[in-house]
Amino acid sequence: MKEAKDNFSDQSEIYARYRPAYPPELYSFLISLVNEKQSAWDCGTGNGQVAMELSNFFEKVYATDLSEEQIKNAVQRDNIFYCVERAEYTSFEDNSFDLIVVAQAIHWFDFNNFYKEANRTAKSDGILAIIGYGLLMVDEETDWIIDDFYKNTIGLHWDKERRYIDEGYQTIPFPFKDIKAPQLINILEWDLEEITGYFKTWSAVQHYVKANNKNPVDFIRAELEKIWPKGTTKKIQFPILIRVAKIEK
Repeated sequence: MKEAKDNFSDQSEIYARYRPAYPPELYSFLISLVNEKQSAWDCGTGNGQVAMELSNFFEKVYATDLSEEQIKNAVQRDNIFYCVERAEYTSFEDNSFDLIVVAQAIHWFDFNNFYKEANRTAKSDGILAIIGYGLLMVDEETDWIIDDFYKNTIGLHWDKERRYIDEGYQTIPFPFKDIKAPQLINILEWDLEEITGYFKTWSAVQHYVKANNKNPVDFIRAELEKIWPKGTTKKIQFPILIRVAKIEK
């Protein structure tokens, strides 16, 4: 059994504040695939941003996370039910969910045991959606600074699982028949505070801080300030990662 990693409890508050949301087009696509909208499971819910969106469509949304601190900072809705549980072993009954979503978390899971749990808890013809977002893109000059920070400054501090995101989730074990998904990009307008706040949520940044007693985001902020006029925003683009399948029983 793969050891569970909790890389986000320590920065749960900034995670809730700075992590980007997903575009409405993604939810429209997922909802178009489900037969019923009784119950959904947001697995690895983090700050509950996906659970909140799902609660607009489903009667009940169950949201789990390994981190109790993340759950404490999660969005509250009357039809969202949070629980601190591992993705691979839950207390849910068999054949419970019309839709199971894993957002920016599958790479931390024990794949085989999670997929067994997804098979067990999904309804027949239920949908499993693995979603996430890749490295952000801004403009040529900004991207060069971010790329250097990502690969060189904090590169050695990324967990080995990060490669699955770099590879667009195309190399994760996925023992299902893929449903063709749209190519989506999430476009946001961020200022310098927002982009550097987002960098602080990265697990590699937290590993660097623990190893060196200093925050590497201070370094990249100093570089970005040279090219980013104070009080202005820039267009931020996040490529959306999607793997979707129907659970056939």
